Amino acid sequence: MPHFTVVPVKDQAQSSYDSLEGLNWVDYRDTGQDCLDHQDTVSSDGHGNHKEDSPFLNSADSPGKKNDFYDRNLALFEEELDIRPKVSSLLSRLVNYTNITQGAKEHEEEESAEASRRKTPKSPNMGTLMGVYLPCLQNIFGVILFLRLTWIVGMAGIIQSLLIVLMCCSCTMLTAISMSAIATNGVVPAGGAYFMISRSLGPEFGGAVGLCFYLGTTFASAMYILGAIEIFLKYLVPQAAIFHATGQLSSDSALLNNMRVYGSLCLSLMAVVVFVGVKYVNKLASLFLACVIISIVSIYAGAIKSMTHPPEFPICMLGNRTLVRDHSDVCAKTIIRENITVPSKLSERFCLPGNMSSVQCDDYFIQNNVTEIQGIPGLGSGIIRENMWGNYLQKGEILEKAGLQSVDAHSAMENSMNYVSADIATSFTLLVGIFFPSATGIMAGSNRSGDLRDAQKSIPVGTILAITTTSLVYLSSVVLFGSCIEGVVLRDKFGVAVQKNLVVGTLSWPSPWVIVIGSFFSTVGAGLQSLTGAPRLLQAIAKDNIIPFLRVFGHGKSNGEPTWALLLTGLIAELGILIASLDMVAPILSMFFLMCYLFVNLACAVQTLLRTPNWRPRFKYYHWALSFLGMSMCLALMFISSWYYAIVAMGIAGMIYKYIEYQGAEKEWGDGIRGLSLSAARYALLRLEVGPPHTKNWRPQLLVLLKLDEDLHVKYPRLLTFASQLKAGKGLTIVGSVIQGNFLDSFGELQAAEQAIKNMMEIERVKGFCQVVVATKVREGVVHLIQSCGLGGMKHNTVVMGWPYGWRQSEDPRAWKTFINTVRCTTAAHLALMVPKNVSFYPSNHERFTDGSIDVWWIVHDGGMLMLLPFLLKQHKVWRKCKMRIFTVAQMDDNSIQMKKDLATFLYQLRIEAEVEVVEMHDSDISAYTYERTLMMEQRSQMLRQMRLSSAERQREAQLVKDRHSLVRMGSLYSDEEEEVVETPPEKVQMTWTRERCEAERRNRNNAPENFRELMSLKPDQSNVRRMHTAVKLNEVIVNRSHDARLVLLNMPGPPRNTDGDENYMEFLEVLTEGLERVLLVRGGGREVITIYS
Repeated sequence: MPHFTVVPVKDQAQSSYDSLEGLNWVDYRDTGQDCLDHQDTVSSDGHGNHKEDSPFLNSADSPGKKNDFYDRNLALFEEELDIRPKVSSLLSRLVNYTNITQGAKEHEEEESAEASRRKTPKSPNMGTLMGVYLPCLQNIFGVILFLRLTWIVGMAGIIQSLLIVLMCCSCTMLTAISMSAIATNGVVPAGGAYFMISRSLGPEFGGAVGLCFYLGTTFASAMYILGAIEIFLKYLVPQAAIFHATGQLSSDSALLNNMRVYGSLCLSLMAVVVFVGVKYVNKLASLFLACVIISIVSIYAGAIKSMTHPPEFPICMLGNRTLVRDHSDVCAKTIIRENITVPSKLSERFCLPGNMSSVQCDDYFIQNNVTEIQGIPGLGSGIIRENMWGNYLQKGEILEKAGLQSVDAHSAMENSMNYVSADIATSFTLLVGIFFPSATGIMAGSNRSGDLRDAQKSIPVGTILAITTTSLVYLSSVVLFGSCIEGVVLRDKFGVAVQKNLVVGTLSWPSPWVIVIGSFFSTVGAGLQSLTGAPRLLQAIAKDNIIPFLRVFGHGKSNGEPTWALLLTGLIAELGILIASLDMVAPILSMFFLMCYLFVNLACAVQTLLRTPNWRPRFKYYHWALSFLGMSMCLALMFISSWYYAIVAMGIAGMIYKYIEYQGAEKEWGDGIRGLSLSAARYALLRLEVGPPHTKNWRPQLLVLLKLDEDLHVKYPRLLTFASQLKAGKGLTIVGSVIQGNFLDSFGELQAAEQAIKNMMEIERVKGFCQVVVATKVREGVVHLIQSCGLGGMKHNTVVMGWPYGWRQSEDPRAWKTFINTVRCTTAAHLALMVPKNVSFYPSNHERFTDGSIDVWWIVHDGGMLMLLPFLLKQHKVWRKCKMRIFTVAQMDDNSIQMKKDLATFLYQLRIEAEVEVVEMHDSDISAYTYERTLMMEQRSQMLRQMRLSSAERQREAQLVKDRHSLVRMGSLYSDEEEEVVETPPEKVQMTWTRERCEAERRNRNNAPENFRELMSLKPDQSNVRRMHTAVKLNEVIVNRSHDARLVLLNMPGPPRNTDGDENYMEFLEVLTEGLERVLLVRGGGREVITIYS
C-alpha cells in the first residue's frame, strides 16, 4: 500500500510527508514569519508534532520578495501581507507543488547508486488504463478464481453461485461508487481506505478500520501463500510432501502439516524479498498480471474448444460414487493380461489380495458396476441442466452422480479412502465467505492517485470498469464451468477424480499446465503485493500517532522502508499460515475487508447527508441511498458468511475505537463525525428550546466561577474537584473566570487563562467547557457570565463560587460586595447557588471516605436542592460510603413527632435513604453574647464606612487607581481593581432651619470621622440583633449535632433587600458556619428540583 508525498519542486531539501490533508490552513497570528506547526498528519517528529510546508504561507527565507508585497495598489493591506499573501503569490506556490507516490519510486532512488544526487520528481503521467484499471484487475483476480470457483459452482449450483457472485460484486460496486466520490473530493494520499475513512469519520473510526484493513491485507498475504503452496504440493511437485498419510495421520492432517512447513518457508522468503527491495516486487507486477490474463484467456479458449473437441478427462464411477483415480489406474474390475483375466488395481483396493470371491470383497464393489464417464462433456453437452441446482455435502460424504444406477449395499469404512469425498461441510453462507476475497482489491487505483495524470477522472472510471470486467468474468466463468464440467468433478476440490489435475486446468487450452503455472505465479505475486502493502499501511497509521503503542512501527530503514512494520506483518501472517486451510483463512479476511468497505460507504453517506461545504466530489453519480445500501450489504455479508467471525471483527474494531477515544486522539481532520455531532447537537438544542426540563429530568448544570492569581493559576482547584464529584461526568459543566482589563489588550492573557483552566479541568477530570471573559470590572464580568453562558436549552441552572476568605481583615469592601452582588444576580436569574466554604479541606478524587455522614440541615424548603445534592454526591466513589442524615428545625408550636414521621414518609416516597432527626429550638432570651456580637459588628461597619468617606482616603484611592490604570494587571474574581464611587448620602436639611443652623450641621457632619467616641455609644439595631440571635442559636445546634460530619449542607439565607446591611449579612454567614470543617451553603433557584412521582 503506497504512501503519498508532497514535494516543493524548487526546494533544495527534500521533505517526505505521510499524507496531505488539503492545503487549506492559514496562520492568522501576528508573527512575521511562517508557522509550520499544524496538527494534521503531514510529517511527524515522533511525538505527534506535525509540520506542513504550506504554499499558503509566506516563505521566511525569501526576503528579496518582501518588497513585492508592498504594492501601491495594496497599501491598505500592506501590514497583513506577510501573513495574508497576495493571490498571485498563493497561486504561484500552488503551481510549484506536485504529488508523487511514496513507495517504489523513492525506494528505487534511495537504493540505486544515483540516490546521492538530487532528483527532481517527474510529473504524474499515468492514465486510466495503466494507473487504475490494470492494477485493480491484478488485485481483484486472485487465488479463489483458480482454486475454488469450480468447487463453489459444484456445491452451490449455477443459480446460487450466480447469486453469490452478484452479491459480492454488487457490494464492491456500491463501495466503489462511494469510494470514487471520496477519492474525487480532493487528493487521496497513502493508506487508501484508511486515509479516506480517518479523514471522513475521524481518528477513532479511522484507526479502528485502518487496523482492520491492515489485518485483512496481512491475512490476504497468508491466503495467497497458502494458495501458492496448495498449487505447488498438489499439482506441481506432489513428491515434495514431507508428511504422508499413515495409520495415525490422515491425509487431511498430512496436507495441513505440509502447508504449514512450506507456507512458513515461503513467507520467510517473501519477507526477505520485500525487505531487500520493493523495486523487484513492483517490476514483477506486470509479469504477474500477464500470468493472470493468460490464464483467464486460456479458460475461455478451452470452453469454446470444448463445443467441438472436449478434452479427454475420463472419471471412474463405482455405481454412482466417484472413485479416486491415479495416472496408472484402469477403470475396470478386471483386466486381461496374456489372455488371462486378472484383478485390476481397482479390485485390489476393495478385495483381499489374490482372491476374487464375493466373501473377500466389499459388498458395494461386488453389487455395482464400474463405469467411465467424461469429466469435461463440453459446452454443447447439456450438462448445465444437472449443474443448475446446489448439492451441499457434509464432511466425509462421498461425491455421487445423480442418474447413474446404484445398488445400495454396505461398504466398509476402510474403503472410504477409495472414494472422492468432501473434506469440509459446505453451506451457502460458508461459500459466500470463501468467495468474497476474490472481489476485494478495489482500492488499488485510489492508492496510486499521486501517479495519475487526472486522478479525479481516472479513479472512478478505472475502478468501476475493473469491477465491471471482473464481475463479468466471474459471472461468465460460473456459467461456463456449469455448462462444460461434470458435477462430480466440480465438487472435487483437489481434482482427485481427474488424475489429480487442477479442475479449472482440465478445461483450459492448450494445456492444464497453463493454468497451473499461471495461477502459481499470480498467487505468489499477489502475496508479495499484500506483504508489501500491509507494512506501509501500518506505517501510515503509526505515523499519524493516533494509537500510541504502534508508534514504534512508524520507524524503518533510512530509505523509509518500514522494517518493524514488516516484522509484525510477517508474524501475523504466520498465524494465518498456521491455520493452513485456505477455506478457513478466506472468511477471516472477508470480515476485515467487509468492515473496511462498510465504513467507506458510511463515510460517503455521512458527508452527503451533512452537506458539508468541503464536500464537492467531481464524481457526480453517487447518492446517500446507494451508500446506505452498500453499507447494509456489507453488514449482511459479514453475518451471512460467518456470524462469529463478524462479532470478533467488530469487537476488535470497537476495542481499538474506545482505546483511541480514551487516549484522546487530538486530531482535527475536518471529519464528518464532527459535522454529524454538530448537526445532532443543533437538533438536540432546538428540541430543548421547547421548554424548561421536567422536574424528573432536572440535574444541576453547573457554572463554576473560578478565581485566578497573578500568574493565571487556578487559586482554588478543589472547586473543580467538588464539581467533578457532584456531576460524575453527567450533564453540563461550564467553568468561567473574569479577567479585568480591555479586550484588545488582554486577548493573550485570556487565551493563557483558558489554557490554564482547561489543564486544571483535565487534571481534576471535569468534562465540560471553559469560558473566560474580559471586563472593565470583575463584578460586571461575573454578571456577563451568569447571563450569557450556555446555548439554548443547554444553559446552566446552578452557580458554584468560592467564599471570599479574609474579607474581615481587609479594609477593601470590593471582595465581599462582588460576592453579595453575585448572590443577588443568581437570585434574580432564578438560578440555584452553591458556596463551598473551607473548600481547601474538601476531599480530592483520590481520597475515600469509608465512614461518616453527610448532614443536611433543612431549615427552609428551597425546591429540594438539599435532598438532591447528597444523593448525587453519593454516586461518586469518594462519598459512596457516607451515610445521609437530614435535620430539620421545629419551633415551640410545632409537633416534632409528627414532623419526623412526615419527613420519613417524604424521604421514602423520594426513594432516598437517610436518617431523620427533628431538632427542637426553644424560645429563649437573647443572650448577652448575641447582643455583644451584634454591637461589635455594627461598630465595625460604621467605623469602616466613616473611614471610606474621609477626603484623605478618597485622594489616596484615586491616586492608586490612576497608578493601577497605567499598568496591565490581572484582576481577581472577587475584587474590582477600580475604586468604586462611594455615594455620600444626601444631606438632610429641615425646611425650618436657618442658614447658620444648616452650616453648623454640615460642620458637625464633616468632623464626625475624626471623633470615634460616638461609636462607643451606639445601640445595635433590633433587626440585626434578631438575625444574629438566629445565627448563633442555629450554629450552636449544628455544631453540637454535626461537628464530626464529613460535609454539612445548609440553607443559605438571602442577602438583605437594603444594600446598607450587606456587611452585616457577611457576618451572619460567618457566625452561622463557625466551627464547621466543610460547609456547603445552598440556595435554590425558585423551582422544584425533586419529585415523588415516577
